[in-house]
Amino acid sequence: MKKILFAICVLSLFFKTSAQNTGGKLDDAARIVLNTFIPDQVEGLTESSKANLSNKLSQIATKAGMGGSATSPRFIITANVAVLTKDITPTAPPMHAYTIEITFYIGDGIAGTKFSSTSLTLKGVGTTETKAYNSALQNLKVNDARYQTFIETGKTKIIEYYNSRCDFILKEAEMFASKNEFDSSIAALTAIPEVCKDCYDKAMNAVGPIYQKLIDRQCKIDFTEAKNAWNTSQDNSSAEQASVFLAKIDPNSSCYNDAQNFSKIIAKRINDLDKREWEFKMKQQEDNVDLQKLTIKAVRDIGVAYGKNQPKVIYNIRGWW
Repeated sequence: MKKILFAICVLSLFFKTSAQNTGGKLDDAARIVLNTFIPDQVEGLTESSKANLSNKLSQIATKAGMGGSATSPRFIITANVAVLTKDITPTAPPMHAYTIEITFYIGDGIAGTKFSSTSLTLKGVGTTETKAYNSALQNLKVNDARYQTFIETGKTKIIEYYNSRCDFILKEAEMFASKNEFDSSIAALTAIPEVCKDCYDKAMNAVGPIYQKLIDRQCKIDFTEAKNAWNTSQDNSSAEQASVFLAKIDPNSSCYNDAQNFSKIIAKRINDLDKREWEFKMKQQEDNVDLQKLTIKAVRDIGVAYGKNQPKVIYNIRGWW
């Protein structure tokens, strides 16, 4: 139990320390992440040009330090394309010449709130209209200096979102935890980026105990399944079935010692039956340093996995253009 409490304390301390050092390089789970979204109604967009534009948006976000794996799908970077001119060049053979305007947007895709926007005009030439259109998209530079204000404004608005709604997010996470929806609770808390320092610190103070409740609850489930499997026949076959569940039990969960003692009972029974050792060992507790790293990784992995496994979000961008 002391190691469990130590891990929770270290988890909070680690995240607080990271939040105070926002000038360094942040990993995917720590930074503000923009999700790339291309609406179906963009003018002239074929599947290939849609993939091209989506890739360009991802690169723009990554260049700005806002790419990566998002815990929350809420904040998006998207774009609209307007064809300004279509011309046929007086050349042999004649070519199609396009002038397009691309407008980029950052906003809350769930609430439908636009945070920032900027526009670029591009030209492209091709033997067909589609090739001219794609040629113009190819001329889109992902490191254009004009993105800076656009990105910074969007980032500031996202920080303001978390800071203004922090108490609501914490209460929502508490509500999820009270219903044993621990993955949802952890995902809500780990979605708060480190740059929102005050809110981030509060979230990290809350996430340790919730993670403990998660592994304690899962331990009880796996332990019960192991006992049920063993009690079917209490022989080699049921021992193997029980071992599948015992192997899942986190060594820092509250019922770990009881599960460990139960595994010894199984081992003794197998030895009494045919005088052989039961070749099974439960997960072992790590030292304090490893426990810290494992806990931090586990909490972040839960948040990311939860976000990836959610149904596809239907974004609301009405009125953005």
